[in-house]
Amino acid sequence: MSAYRIPEIAKKYVEYDMIRDHTELPAFPDSRAHLLYTLLLDGKLPRERSELYALVVWLVQLGLDTHDLVDNRSGPQPRREMRARQLLVLAGNYFSSRFYHLLSQAGQIEMIRRISSAVCEVNRLKMSLYARMKQRKVTADEYIGIHTRLRTGLFELFENLVDERVQAIYPDLLHGFTRCEVVMEELKRIESPGRFEGSWGYWLILQDGTEEERRKLTQHPREEGLIRQLVAKYNLTARLTELLRQSVAQVQSVLRMLESDRLAAELAQIAGKFLPSFTMQPAVTNETR
Repeated sequence: MSAYRIPEIAKKYVEYDMIRDHTELPAFPDSRAHLLYTLLLDGKLPRERSELYALVVWLVQLGLDTHDLVDNRSGPQPRREMRARQLLVLAGNYFSSRFYHLLSQAGQIEMIRRISSAVCEVNRLKMSLYARMKQRKVTADEYIGIHTRLRTGLFELFENLVDERVQAIYPDLLHGFTRCEVVMEELKRIESPGRFEGSWGYWLILQDGTEEERRKLTQHPREEGLIRQLVAKYNLTARLTELLRQSVAQVQSVLRMLESDRLAAELAQIAGKFLPSFTMQPAVTNETR
């Protein structure tokens, strides 16, 4: 199996001093891209084509996630925050646009159409989510589920390009890996009061908290003392950690369905990013091609 190089290849598209100095990019969709690349290559797609598809979907997803970081609060803001917001918009547009150029150069016009259509569907789901969030009609479980769907949309396009022996479980693999990524991101968010608003923990408090806690949280969603108090009271870190362990266990169970021990071991190594203690039980299946 050829070495996975997508983060290295993508550096020339994402590493700019102006962006690094004035704002912060979202987490890269690396586990999903690594999963996709591994399965495409295992399905006998040439390395160059496997890298191209993994790279362009990596960049498009990064563009979508970058736009999600744009602070849409109205009213005057410090100059630095305004600059950061402008840069996030421009960076997201740039990342998203690169896939047109890369795929057109490779003559992959049909893939441009398919990815563009998938982006439209992801944005439609986002608008539906934002409307429900504005009405405060989102539960904590729904939040995880919807965000998992939003992050699998682009990668689902490649199901028919993976080996036919993997196609049946590809959706489950993709869902499992993505759910782990979502939960890991939520673990980071509860540690940062400035990012708590709109997170899984935020919706859990609005769902299970007292009337007074809900009132305070909606009025002061970024008050550090309040948020740390609620995180501790509702044991959010432990609950998310358990949710991550459950998600990893689901990935393990799907990996055991693979016919190739070698492929299962490679994917288990990727999944090890989610939990250092991740292990693949030896009873995978029959083949070691």
